[in-house]
Amino acid sequence: MPKIKVAVLAATGAVGQRFVQLLDNHPWFEVAALTGSERAIGQTYSDACRWILPGPMPEYAKNMKVVPTEPGLDAILCFSALPTDQAKELEPAFAKAGHVIASNASAHRMWPDVPLLIPEVNPDHTSLKAAQQKARGWSGFLTTNPNCTATGFTIALRPLLDTFGLKRIFAVSMQATSGAGYPGVAALDIVDNVIPYIGSEEDKVETEPQKMLGKLDGDKVAPADFKISAHTNRVAVIDGHTVCVSVEFGSKAGPAEVAQALAEFKGPEIVRNLPSSPKTIIEVRSEADRPQPRRDRDAGKGMTTVVGRVREDPLFDVKFVVLSHNTIRGAAGGSLLNAELMVAQGLIQ
Repeated sequence: MPKIKVAVLAATGAVGQRFVQLLDNHPWFEVAALTGSERAIGQTYSDACRWILPGPMPEYAKNMKVVPTEPGLDAILCFSALPTDQAKELEPAFAKAGHVIASNASAHRMWPDVPLLIPEVNPDHTSLKAAQQKARGWSGFLTTNPNCTATGFTIALRPLLDTFGLKRIFAVSMQATSGAGYPGVAALDIVDNVIPYIGSEEDKVETEPQKMLGKLDGDKVAPADFKISAHTNRVAVIDGHTVCVSVEFGSKAGPAEVAQALAEFKGPEIVRNLPSSPKTIIEVRSEADRPQPRRDRDAGKGMTTVVGRVREDPLFDVKFVVLSHNTIRGAAGGSLLNAELMVAQGLIQ
């Protein structure tokens, strides 16, 4: 099939650069537009962008001119790396103009008719498209991917909810500095330190999984009925969010059963052969000291969720550690996989 034309909104920032990198030689998508701020408009991407990712800037992007972030781009699909305050107004404007938005921003995640999407977890939630377009008068469509910490955490919860049911969850995150964007956290704040507060983060971690693991109810999602309590912390790691999780199940389960359910999780069939799908959705490590961000964040090219230290919990039932790459699986890679899912479902042509 001919490649689908796509745009990257806010292409010069940290997440925008990940989109540019991951779209290089993509089998389904061709980048037709890169947008940026007023400072960048009219410049070539190589002049406008200070490249901060490992590896070189993709050749295809270097000489592309940065254009304004305005609806009407020659691209049906737009990957949004917009800051939340800009996304609030711009993403609906793009959807109204007929674009399909795969957003990384938090602005619309909890709108009742907007899919908060992880393809392995809730691919059926894209069926909200019809209700969204009818209610809002849009010819386009808006989807979002979840908070970067909630992403790996929710992927691990999916098979556990399906197999044992979930009642209560306690989670403590250790989040990488790249989650704060570039230039991130000041060295004097993060070196030799842990910052036990990330603005709005705990609310996202406590509510987004319930929406993703909920069930469709007409033109909205009825959230799952388990409860989450979360502490979120910023630590001196560049990439890779680590979450320590304790779970109380609906039916009794031990560490061996939990590890087996995680390791055997294959996800829905429609997801398994998408270009960005990892061969292993959840990798379960048996070593006493894994997962670790530096050693495990690039599993499955940054798209695999790594779980380890599965053991009994004296207060709940079982506890374990989850690691996922926050700027790939939890950001640009997640949005890219969402778009691939929508192509496979016939929602983007």
